[in-house]
Amino acid sequence: MAELFFDLVFVFAVTQFSHALLAHSSWAEALRLALLFVAVWMVWMYTVWFTNYADPERAPVRIALFVAMALGLLLSVSIPQAFGALGALFACAYVAMQLGRTSYFVFILRDEQPQLRRNNQRVAVWQAVAAVFWLIGGFAEPGARLGWWVLAFAIDFASPWCAYWVPGLGAARIGEWTVDGNHMAERCALFVIIALGESLLVTGATFARLEWTAAVRAVFASAFVGTVAMWWLYFDRGMVEAHHRIAHSSDPGRQARADYSYLHFFIVAAIIVCAAGDELAMAHPAHADGAAVAVMVGGPALYLLSVGGFKWLSRRRTRPPLSHLVGLGLLALLGWAGLRHAPSALALHAAATAVLLLCAVWEHLSLRGSTPAHAGAVTAARPR
Repeated sequence: MAELFFDLVFVFAVTQFSHALLAHSSWAEALRLALLFVAVWMVWMYTVWFTNYADPERAPVRIALFVAMALGLLLSVSIPQAFGALGALFACAYVAMQLGRTSYFVFILRDEQPQLRRNNQRVAVWQAVAAVFWLIGGFAEPGARLGWWVLAFAIDFASPWCAYWVPGLGAARIGEWTVDGNHMAERCALFVIIALGESLLVTGATFARLEWTAAVRAVFASAFVGTVAMWWLYFDRGMVEAHHRIAHSSDPGRQARADYSYLHFFIVAAIIVCAAGDELAMAHPAHADGAAVAVMVGGPALYLLSVGGFKWLSRRRTRPPLSHLVGLGLLALLGWAGLRHAPSALALHAAATAVLLLCAVWEHLSLRGSTPAHAGAVTAARPR
């Protein structure tokens, strides 16, 4: 329960991103928000790995999670102005969460699990190097901040691919990062639920403050159906089969890094973009400019691409699901038509929702007779 309590902070963070995406419609601002979202995702994912090894029922681990929650609130508050007046707050909160958590983990492991302690010492060294550039960027002038933070992000991103190699400590091997597959799958599924729940919150809050015209009511219905379709596409089969595979894998660390640490970033990002598209279409149902087309079509396309890739990797099939490939083709045509003919936001949003629903129904019907025997494994508790 402590982990779920910790996740509540990220409901606020996800909401901040969806609102910031609407407030900043340029490509440059969208790229800056993407960088911030990667940072927030890394904070959350490293915490998932932390609680995979450290029992959150222990008082010292719970205290660490509660401290991280406070820092996470500060991190979330600073998101809209991270490239403005609150850059130092974002950088300090990020560094305190990343480096502080890893250093604390090394400390509580000082008398046990020497291999895991060495691995986290390597991680701490890389995070300390990246922290220098996060902090320089946070205190730099806003115009110079992006360059420093891109460098810091590059270090954070490269560290696992370099196996956290450190002079004198060597490199970590992926086989040493043994994870509890049940825990990893459940935690990432919960974050997807958080993002989908935030999408519903945005839809409801926007609908409540607008005049309930026929067009607004139609977009509201389309947004709700689209959120249900996204839930269906992820939870109906993909999450179940991936959960079974990682829980029974001989090398769960490798799958956790590829399928969960990386691919789920794009899944959650797609839901945030879709939530922004829902709010945009509801606020302006009669018109869709180029930015609106990019959001309302790009969000569902990114979702189909990332969820399809997740299912493809988890099933180890020769190709991604056919339904997702067809859906991506239809969305590409829809985006082309939207840019060329400038339809209403209502029509564009409804068409994109129809594609998501089509893919969900198609996949469900095609796999209806092959329900996996391990479907119940999703609710299995993590052993301690």
